Amino acid sequence: MKTLLLSIVIVLMLASAVSAQDSYANVVSNSQDWKDVYSVMLYGQLEGISPVFLVSQRHGPILLNNIRSGSNLLIVSSEDVPQLVGYESVVEARDYQADEITFSNINLGLAAELDDITNYVIIDDRYGYNAVAAAPYAVVSNSYVLFANEDNIGEIDDFLSTRTVDSVLIFGQTDREVRSVLDVYNPEIINDNGDRFSNNVEITKRYQAINPSAQVILTNGEFIEKEVMSGSQPVLFIGNDNVPSVIADYIQDSDIQVGVLIGNELVGTATFIRRQVGISVFVKFAQGARQPQGSISQVEALDLFYLPVVSVSLDYDAIQYNRATGQLEVTYANNEDLVTYARGTFALSSTDGTQTVGDVDPVFIDAGEIKTVTYDVGSISTDQLSVDAFTIYGESPGSLERTLQESFCLTCDRQVDVVDVRDDCEIDLEGVEYRRPFFYVKTVNLVDQTCFVDLEIIDVIVAGERITYGLESIAELDPGETRELRVRAELEGEDLEDNERVLIRALYGARENSLIKQLEATFTLVLRGPDYITYALLGGILILILLIVLAVRRRRKR
Repeated sequence: MKTLLLSIVIVLMLASAVSAQDSYANVVSNSQDWKDVYSVMLYGQLEGISPVFLVSQRHGPILLNNIRSGSNLLIVSSEDVPQLVGYESVVEARDYQADEITFSNINLGLAAELDDITNYVIIDDRYGYNAVAAAPYAVVSNSYVLFANEDNIGEIDDFLSTRTVDSVLIFGQTDREVRSVLDVYNPEIINDNGDRFSNNVEITKRYQAINPSAQVILTNGEFIEKEVMSGSQPVLFIGNDNVPSVIADYIQDSDIQVGVLIGNELVGTATFIRRQVGISVFVKFAQGARQPQGSISQVEALDLFYLPVVSVSLDYDAIQYNRATGQLEVTYANNEDLVTYARGTFALSSTDGTQTVGDVDPVFIDAGEIKTVTYDVGSISTDQLSVDAFTIYGESPGSLERTLQESFCLTCDRQVDVVDVRDDCEIDLEGVEYRRPFFYVKTVNLVDQTCFVDLEIIDVIVAGERITYGLESIAELDPGETRELRVRAELEGEDLEDNERVLIRALYGARENSLIKQLEATFTLVLRGPDYITYALLGGILILILLIVLAVRRRRKR
């Protein structure tokens, strides 16, 4: 009996020793890739190991000053882009115990280590802000985030096919191939036409259903920070300059009472939330110094790992009052290769008094486009004319998070111009056909002068999302000319079924940079058959090449 008891004690001691060896105080991300950092942070939360990350080579030794000496650390290093090569030896030289594991793909590598995880969130790695929004929900729902796109969806599917999968949530914009492959798992999809603020609200609602919280983290989704990844509270996005209405409305209608702003770059926007929405806002902008100097307590910046961001940039190219038409003409310049939406408000003042005009709905401005929007203001005095311009804009109609504000007057640095230009251009739209990858819009110039035309095909449903397409460049139509203008758009068979009728908007006028007229028409979409003339020409060219090759060979034989 004593021998049996002794054996049991020895086994328990061995088990305890193994458990102590395998327990880690911290898991450390050693990578320059944000996806790796994110994966390690989430892995640590799911495994109950405090996660930290390196932000630079110099950060390696400093990070250890916040970790209890002698702790056992797990280092997860990138095979291709580590912050520090041989970080394990650096750690051990400081009297820590360390185990280092290396992956070429940390996201999938750590997924394979999580044997008990049966819930997965799928995100496209082109949209880092979606990963930030999903992190708190992933923690409280015991889910792991996988980054999937059309190039690696085969690997993701191979991995999932070896696991027990209880649920799959596809969050945000993803490739058609990703959704098609994952359809076998009957996924739930959260994606309101790529609107990151609306999607953010939806996943926050799911977090609150699992773990109700009266406190939220406020951020812009552009960086990883320890508390953002903790899952202790949901994350709500506020814009860089403006709070989108979907966020403000959700806060007002919810039980949220406190917001914790991470970083001080968004203090202005957070102040708006406090004043207009009525919740308390606290700012977390620093941490205690890990290399204190002197007798006074020091602070240092938060550890932040920045993500790729969607860059939008809009300027006023010109603002002018056209006496001939009684219109205010506002011309925007989109400085980025990214579609932008804008909603402007313009306060005019002159000796006649004041009036305000603006947009009810956001205006579509194509990538790199110069676009003029007109507003009827009637006949007004141009003496002392001034315009206070204010525009909110962003990458989608619901993501108007940036602001643009300037004052224009007759003698200011930014002048409001007064012109007297009549525009007699008139066009007509007569139908639209589609043959991949183009819409062909039959456009007619009805007058005896050159007219310039820009086209927009509004809210085309592509893979379940509504997308607006525009001409790559403004078209010039000669007097009386009829031409099929081509708008590039990649549609599949299922998309064609969803777009039996399409809405086309034409912006046109006599001045290329001031298309002040507008025409809209809805047409039944006609599918254009093969271009037999083109095929015949190509076939003729191929036959001619073949005959030349045969002739050359015969001469060589002779």
